[in-house]
Formats: sequence, structure tokens, C-alpha cells
Amino acid sequence: MTREPYLIGYARVSKGDDQSNAAQRRALDAAGCKRMFEETASGGRWDRPKLLEMIGQLREGDVVVVWELDRLSRSLKDMLHIMERIEHAGAGFRSLTEAIDTTTAAGRMMMQMVGSFAEFERAMIRERTSAGLAQARAEGRIGGRRPKLGDKQRREIAESVTSGRKSGAEMARLYGVSEPTVSRIVAAHRQQFSQQQREQA
Repeated sequence: MTREPYLIGYARVSKGDDQSNAAQRRALDAAGCKRMFEETASGGRWDRPKLLEMIGQLREGDVVVVWELDRLSRSLKDMLHIMERIEHAGAGFRSLTEAIDTTTAAGRMMMQMVGSFAEFERAMIRERTSAGLAQARAEGRIGGRRPKLGDKQRREIAESVTSGRKSGAEMARLYGVSEPTVSRIVAAHRQQFSQQQREQA
């Protein structure tokens, strides 16, 4: 005889939020959840302590219930990963607000469609990235950020600071770079000058 599905609620609010899990808890209680996992954590990560604890205790036939999909995760990629973990445990998933229920054929089809769209999006991103790199190679461009300062500008910065005509802060403002960048340019210039002196000695 098949046992009645054991409904497990998961409620989450983000850190720093003024709200509490109370509204979610009431909705999950009304839905018939027998057990509740609650935490205050960002939805941008899937490896949350209470979420992992819940997934680790799932049994076949259990159903994870959330108030809204974004309580599970704000990232589509992470949400699909969590759904895979739930499915691997033999459990189902239900979202009250979006009326998604993977214990039904329609709910499973909807999640498969979501997964298909996510995979399509990743494939399109990969394709655009590959096309962009190929175009850059064809035009003789190399990946990475273009240097902000040319050799002449770097030399002017180094000579102005080492001669005392300008301070590092002044040169940083003049060329729109940070003071640490100016310091590195001056240090490299001094090291190069010292090496040249040793070679000539």
C-alpha cells in the first residue's frame, strides 16, 4: 500500500530583510506540511545549511513544498540543480504560488520545459561567445582588457614622479588611474633603470 505523501515545507528570507518567515509558514501549514525547514540566507546560493539538511533527509515519496519558486533559489541554474537533488531522492516538489507540482504529469512537463529553456539559453550564450572570439581572432584582436596606458604614457608618469616634478597622486589624477597603478609603474621603471646600470657597469 502506497503511503500518503509526507509534505515538507521550506521557508526562506534573505539576510537583512525586515520580513520574517511567518507568512510563508502559515501558507505551508495550511498546505498540510508536517515538517518545516526555515532559514535566513541569500537566495543567490544553493548550498544553504537548512536546505542541504532537508535534502539529505528526504525519503522516496516525500514532497518539498515552498510558498514561491524564488524561496528555493533566485538562480534558474541553481534551482534546476536543487530540483535534480530532490528528484534523485525520489521526492516531489510543489510551489504554492506558481501552482507547480512535479508529482503530477503536468507539473513534471512544466519543469522539463523550464530545464529545456535554460539549456537553450546556455547553448546560445556559448554560441555567441564562440562567434565573438572567432571574429576577434579574424580581426587580429586578442582577448582581455586593452591596456589603459601606452608605453609613452607610462614613461612620462615614471619620469615625472622619479624626478620630483609631480607626485604620484597628481599623475594618477592626470591619467585617470589609481595611485597603486602609478606606484607599480614607477617601481617597474626604477627596476629597469637599475638593471641597465648594472649591465653598463
